Amino acid sequence: MDLQSRDIVIEAIIKKDINGAAKFHDLPYQERIKVINALDKKYLKKLTYIIKQAKKIRFHELNSRFLRVANEGIKTPVYVIDETLIEENMRVLRYVKDRTGCKILHALKAYASFATFPVMKVYLDGTCASGLNEARLGQEKFGKEVHTFAAAYRKDEFKKILKYSDVIIFNSFNQLERFIHITKKSNRQVGIRVNPGYGEAAADIYNACAPYSRLGIVYEIFKEGFLAYRDKIDGIHFHALCQQNADALKKILKSFEKLYGKYIRGLKWVNFGGGHHITRDDYDIELLIRLINEFQDKYKVQVYLEPGEASVLNAGVLIASVLDIVKNVMDIAIIDASAETHMPDVLLMPYRPFIIGSDKANEKRYTYRIAGPSCLAGDIVGDYSFDKPLKVGDRIVFTDMALYSIVKNTTFNGINLPDIAVLRKKGDIEVVRRFGYRDYMSRQS
Repeated sequence: MDLQSRDIVIEAIIKKDINGAAKFHDLPYQERIKVINALDKKYLKKLTYIIKQAKKIRFHELNSRFLRVANEGIKTPVYVIDETLIEENMRVLRYVKDRTGCKILHALKAYASFATFPVMKVYLDGTCASGLNEARLGQEKFGKEVHTFAAAYRKDEFKKILKYSDVIIFNSFNQLERFIHITKKSNRQVGIRVNPGYGEAAADIYNACAPYSRLGIVYEIFKEGFLAYRDKIDGIHFHALCQQNADALKKILKSFEKLYGKYIRGLKWVNFGGGHHITRDDYDIELLIRLINEFQDKYKVQVYLEPGEASVLNAGVLIASVLDIVKNVMDIAIIDASAETHMPDVLLMPYRPFIIGSDKANEKRYTYRIAGPSCLAGDIVGDYSFDKPLKVGDRIVFTDMALYSIVKNTTFNGINLPDIAVLRKKGDIEVVRRFGYRDYMSRQS
């Protein structure tokens, strides 16, 4: 990349030309850094703006591809993951890396469909795992760094976890004491998870800082035990966010530094955990960048982030077909996808997924309760309205279904798992996994 080409990119940024985002993303790493270093604070904000706007426009343009796939008669139910949209998310995450020098790991607990890992691993530094199977998948299918955390490790699995991990993060000094010797002997880095003392998740089930939380060492215990292990610990980890913006991270960091700041100097890294909704349209990327840079400058450590949802946010759908329409006070459309088995967070969170072309109940002319085929009376997705009446065979497209749906689905009632398909960059659809009786049978005794 010559100077003239770099100047063209900078000129586009100064003019807030949305096309400048693609030009910036296409630059090699060293050239992107030169562009960033050439911009003052005002124009860096412009760069962030055009990157976010370009991504938003790109998502809007490509969402129609999901409808095309649905209308072309693909077998349902099926998760369809768009690797082009995943790459759009990856570019935003890489931009945060470029501006800060932080490292970003993909959280396998949110999304582990390795058919798209070749796209993702170009941009990210590795994966974070919650135990043996995720650690192995991360090493074998993603490569790069693997950081593993578990609330408690099993003795019979620990040697295998070491085989697949680069960093082991412990949840208590008891576990650290039990496994520290073999961990250091295996030349793996050691981290300790702490409770940062503040969290604001919407419900306690998602709040790692809620009263009686088992996740992370509380400060009163940490301050008594840390010095005994100080020379054996490489980093500190906390995780207190859940689908939140950078303003929540700012408050968590304030609490974390107040409690643990004096223990950080001399460590190699601090991991800010996951739950950062970095690729959401309204996410404050500039604030995140400032928080990371200030923290790294102050403590001279490497900062890690572990987003999972942000990697695939709005990049996948679940396509279902209407099987029947029954009436009990209102019209109820029974589909071949299930809230209970195929999108469990609809009932657990709970939340109401968006259906393309729909609105809230009674906003459009025809209202239906969308329900699954299982025997659970509460297998209900929600109430939706449509411009036209639904009929048997119609396709329904649920958005934002890549994250937490595929990794958490079940075969309750013997209901088949949805197929998994990848919408490739050129627009062709590839069914990468199809499930059947053997998948159900193999999980039984």
